[in-house]
Amino acid sequence: MRTPYRLELPSEISTPVVVASPHSGRHYPWAFTRRTVLDERTIRSSEDAFMDMLVSEAPMLGAPMLAAEFPRAYVDLNRAAEEMDPAVVDGVTRTVQNPRISSGLGVIPRVVANGRMIYRGKLTLDEAETRIEEVWRPYHACLRGLMQEAHVRFGEAVLLDFHSMPHEALENVARPGQRRPEVVLGDRFGASASTELVEELEAAFGAAGLVVSRNAPFAGAYVTQTYGRPARCQHAVQIEIDRALYMNERQVRPNANFQDVKAIITAVLGQVIASRSGQMPLAAE
Repeated sequence: MRTPYRLELPSEISTPVVVASPHSGRHYPWAFTRRTVLDERTIRSSEDAFMDMLVSEAPMLGAPMLAAEFPRAYVDLNRAAEEMDPAVVDGVTRTVQNPRISSGLGVIPRVVANGRMIYRGKLTLDEAETRIEEVWRPYHACLRGLMQEAHVRFGEAVLLDFHSMPHEALENVARPGQRRPEVVLGDRFGASASTELVEELEAAFGAAGLVVSRNAPFAGAYVTQTYGRPARCQHAVQIEIDRALYMNERQVRPNANFQDVKAIITAVLGQVIASRSGQMPLAAE
């Protein structure tokens, strides 16, 4: 079994910031690709392609970087393990209404972008639970450990959870005559991160010339809900980057602006990390 995630650590962790990319995994198991009815490019349409590469300088800045190895279409790390879809997993009974499950985007997705079905028929419950045990749980155990370690050492933990969004997802967000957002910061409307942190991120991306919005159309899902506890000095922000800025979405390839976008993200990371690296670690008991 392939390692479910990639963890890159600095020579010395000097910041409470943890950088993560849960949807950039691109290891598609043969058994999975054999089951799907989609071609290679279509199945990758829900992947936050290359986001792990865009944030790869985080360890050089003193922060750990955690990236998924398996793709979102296989198992979605930004969903609760219990968000099983009875329309794609045999033997599951829906007990409460859940809009993510209803749209086919549970922890084992039924669809990729534009509602395109991944499978003919259903998976067995054993298959779904195996994905949870082998991929979902190890990833979140690692992320939880990184956040706990940061909190113990620095008195706070800051998760910057990087995603990318299809360009078309932003079509109806901007007002007439205004530029559409290129970065969306999701803090669950203030529930998962301090206002200070979100304002700092907004100002940093804005200074780079990018249009930033908050919580529209993406406010954050399982990760921000689970790891963001501002009252306990645990902050989590979902950062969505317009894919059209750095890649050709149809061909799933980096475009000519890739390195420029990476430089912007690295600069933003550097600013946020630097602003928190002066804090003294808590004394050991």
